Amino acid sequence: MLPCLNINFRKSFFLLAIIFTNIIPLSSMAAEGAAMHSPIEQFKIKVLIPITDPIFGIDISFTNASLFMVLSAIVPLILLSIGVRSGKIIPDKVQSLGEMIFEFVENLLIENTGNSGRPYFSFIFTLFLLVLFGNLLGMLPYSYTFTSQIIVTFFMAIFIFLGVTIIGIIKHGFGFLSLFLPSGTPLILQPLLFIIELISYCIRPISLSVRLFANMLAGHTLLKVFGGLAVMLIGSGSVFLVPVSILPIAAIVGMTALEVLVAILQAYVFTVLTCIYLNDALNLHH
Repeated sequence: MLPCLNINFRKSFFLLAIIFTNIIPLSSMAAEGAAMHSPIEQFKIKVLIPITDPIFGIDISFTNASLFMVLSAIVPLILLSIGVRSGKIIPDKVQSLGEMIFEFVENLLIENTGNSGRPYFSFIFTLFLLVLFGNLLGMLPYSYTFTSQIIVTFFMAIFIFLGVTIIGIIKHGFGFLSLFLPSGTPLILQPLLFIIELISYCIRPISLSVRLFANMLAGHTLLKVFGGLAVMLIGSGSVFLVPVSILPIAAIVGMTALEVLVAILQAYVFTVLTCIYLNDALNLHH
């Protein structure tokens, strides 16, 4: 009986957390006026600590995006440090979570790259945690999702693209070019296929960055649109429209749960694709 009550309590707590995650910003919007808020406003970069002297003409002021990038690195570091420090034979919840994430990423890397990918585990593990917590922290009220900025995701994708390309060239030399020429290709088609495969390879950072950026941008924008609709209906004062506001609020609750799932899934997809690109550079599989 008690385990059932515990499970029901956790489900209820999770549902309430989702509701309040959306109701708090909606209350603020209602107080300030819904007409002043745009669905795109949440993606605006705001300077928190201005730095007046640019470096090489680049503004390096500390912004809300910078803050949540730092938090996305610190929060998992703290959680993993707590889990590792306990070191119990029977792990507690934090230690179990850390071990589960560790084993999940390790299996993900080995399945896609084999044992040749083990030296790069630290990078893959860090990348997964950074994207995962960047997505999840962006679900909190008044937070900022830096993965919804194309410049951030594109820089990450370019870094990965250049990194795996350099690894492939160092390991295979000119043999790395065989990646762009499938084995058994007729001689007459080889120039055409080489160009097609090269173009396909070069657009990898674009597809990798746009996939993460577009999913996070679309989900947060829809949440804001439904939130504005709910506030507009509540603020109308109409006896008929106020009850109807329950529908967009219910939609927000469901979409928030879906957005959490998307946040986790996109971190997984981003990491899987990175492992696949790394495998191409290490093993030249085609």
